[in-house]
Amino acid sequence: MPSPSSSLATLRPELGSVEEFNLQADRMGFIGTDVLPVLEVGVQAGAFGRIPIEQLLQNRDTVRAPGSGYSRGKFTFAPDSYACVENGAEEVVDDRQAKMYRNYFDAEQVAADRARDVVLREMEKRIAALVFNTTTWTGASLTTAVAVKWDVPATAVPITNVKAAAAKIYANSGMWPDTLIINRVVANLLPEVTQIIDRVKYSGHTDPKNITAAALAQLFDVERVLIAGSPKNTANEGAAMSLAPIWASTMAMLCKTARTNDMQEPGIGRVFHWGEDGSDIGATIETYREEGVRGEVVRARNDVDEKIIYVEAGHLMTGIT
Repeated sequence: MPSPSSSLATLRPELGSVEEFNLQADRMGFIGTDVLPVLEVGVQAGAFGRIPIEQLLQNRDTVRAPGSGYSRGKFTFAPDSYACVENGAEEVVDDRQAKMYRNYFDAEQVAADRARDVVLREMEKRIAALVFNTTTWTGASLTTAVAVKWDVPATAVPITNVKAAAAKIYANSGMWPDTLIINRVVANLLPEVTQIIDRVKYSGHTDPKNITAAALAQLFDVERVLIAGSPKNTANEGAAMSLAPIWASTMAMLCKTARTNDMQEPGIGRVFHWGEDGSDIGATIETYREEGVRGEVVRARNDVDEKIIYVEAGHLMTGIT
């Protein structure tokens, strides 16, 4: 028996934010898609090839003798794959409540914002778990436990720690890192560290408020410092709230991140996004009628796979706080 037309989902672009996705993420303190840039793919799942780091740096004989040919590359691709998974969340807008509170707020817009936040926050949590991961980054060449925690301002040496990590990335991959990833708690500690104050006291940044992410990037010799600001509730549903940062205060990641849509551009990883089923990376919003609850159901969804591709492009520092 065909379903009634009232049950069909309707795309609701007007319930999406008028801001760009990156601005939404910035407002919520999300940095995940800056760390793992989004790559649009044409199929839900598939294989791709990545050039191993050692082949990118391989010696080649470029001397050509008269009458002979030129040296030709013989790159072989290491096989890899992705599989996008649909993620979604729904909120119910009860007809009666929507009418009761319509003078105070738009219930549909509030429901859309809540559903979108759930989808994007879970994606942020998955990316953070991939990047701040001591199982993926293990061994002296890929991870370092700092000798002095960064919340010991008199003797901490974060600049020294980051430069040492950068040298290890270069030794592993031939690339210099361009991004340092920390959370807001750690970012607030850094302007109090003596090593940092000593470096900036002659440049007008002695007031901690003036030691911005851009100023820190100059100190650490990277293009940018990404500061994660959003929390998560680690308590089970129904239990008392227990907040913790999505990106842990105990870790910092120094890495090379991709900046283009070229799959072969080395970087720590990617978010694969499949949009053929109507997904939007910032969460598609749609609604449908459900008479059982006498209300409109607002749904947010996207179709993604988050993946670390070049482990050698990052170095994880632990014991930060």
